Amino acid sequence: MPRAKLTEQPEYEFCYPIMLQPRDINYGGHLGVDSLVSIVGAARAYIFKSIGLSEGNLGKDKVGIIMTDFTVSLKAQGFMFDNLEVYTHIGELTKSGFRFFHKITRGLSLIAIAEAGFLAFDYAANRVTSVPEQFSKPLGLSRKI
Repeated sequence: MPRAKLTEQPEYEFCYPIMLQPRDINYGGHLGVDSLVSIVGAARAYIFKSIGLSEGNLGKDKVGIIMTDFTVSLKAQGFMFDNLEVYTHIGELTKSGFRFFHKITRGLSLIAIAEAGFLAFDYAANRVTSVPEQFSKPLGLSRKI
């Protein structure tokens, strides 16, 4: 069966440390994919907070994000009370979207690589809109042509 072919980024600007809790462990005794999705979501919320924004507020009234895709490639197991680091790079900025690239590690061990696509979404008008500069500028993002 073919696997998703995600690759590590050359650099990651953010790091979110987290310790795995009993709720993160599945019936197989290791980190569950559902918990990994939540952990990556917590790292994303941390990044937004660090630049004074949120998933529901990209710096313009009623403009937030909407996820378009999420892919994860598992590399190793994580276990209860493991200390993980979620490294994140934001890139591939277009007029209306961008991607979050994640590398999840336990020390020097690679646990997973994940990638998610987002669109800027005007919730008042119920439509896709341009990514506000209030989001892209503090991150040093420039649009791809």
